Amino acid sequence: MTVSDPSAPEPDASSVDETDALRRGDLVIVGRIPAASNTTLVCDAVLGDTEVRCVYKPVRGEVPLWDFPDGTLAGREVASFLISEALGWSVIPTTIFRDGPLGPGMVQRWVVTAENDESPARIGSSAELPVPHIDLVDLCPVGTIPTGYKAILRALDPTGEAVVLVHADDPRLQRMAVLDVVLNNADRKGGHVLEGLDGGVYGVDHGICLHHSDKLRTVLWGWAGEAIPGHLLANLADLAEHLATAEHPLSAQLAEHITEAEIGALAERAADLVVSETMPFPPGHRPIPWPPF
Repeated sequence: MTVSDPSAPEPDASSVDETDALRRGDLVIVGRIPAASNTTLVCDAVLGDTEVRCVYKPVRGEVPLWDFPDGTLAGREVASFLISEALGWSVIPTTIFRDGPLGPGMVQRWVVTAENDESPARIGSSAELPVPHIDLVDLCPVGTIPTGYKAILRALDPTGEAVVLVHADDPRLQRMAVLDVVLNNADRKGGHVLEGLDGGVYGVDHGICLHHSDKLRTVLWGWAGEAIPGHLLANLADLAEHLATAEHPLSAQLAEHITEAEIGALAERAADLVVSETMPFPPGHRPIPWPPF
């Protein structure tokens, strides 16, 4: 089944880009991600000769959450993307709200990683298997924390062996950690951190962000208490200034997806980080989502 915008003009194949395809193209369902708690479909957005793999989460497939009663999870994902873009950080893949085969929902560009790359060259390769590596967020045995990684938590794996939750001391990941504080992300798991083949590090699954009450839960606590880099603080200052007026285009865009109180709390979190210049420490209660992946 496919759905496109009937009011959209016929595309000029020479001028179509990925965002055009995501926004106006036919959504052709390829499959479903069964492990997701809400309906999550893999689609191809097709517009002219352009085809873009994407994730489509229809609003009608959302499981209601008592503590996020306002708006939709899809809308919160879009709002989170708008904030990432306003900061100029490009942490979240292109995300839009549009109609689809199962009604309105969120459509987000698929991130191609080493694990999900389906290119013919990779599938048909007869090369030796790659050397095992540790992911940006991972578990490792106690006493084997790699150089360049920060230890977050000691725990027991399903077999009862002691392990350590770690994440890379990587500026791309640090930027995501700062964004999580701004978004008040209640669910930054290790599996929501993707390292793209394009060299970018992307965060996905932002449906339970932007609440006006403190709900920050993340695996990215390695920079707690440390200074926030100056260039990120400058971006945060600009964001706080933009959100200071309801007439700013960003405020108007966000108001389509989250409440006035949530926009106010967002502006306050950004401003607080600018003043403190420091990453917060974990709260005493449930600082990490569980399971962490």
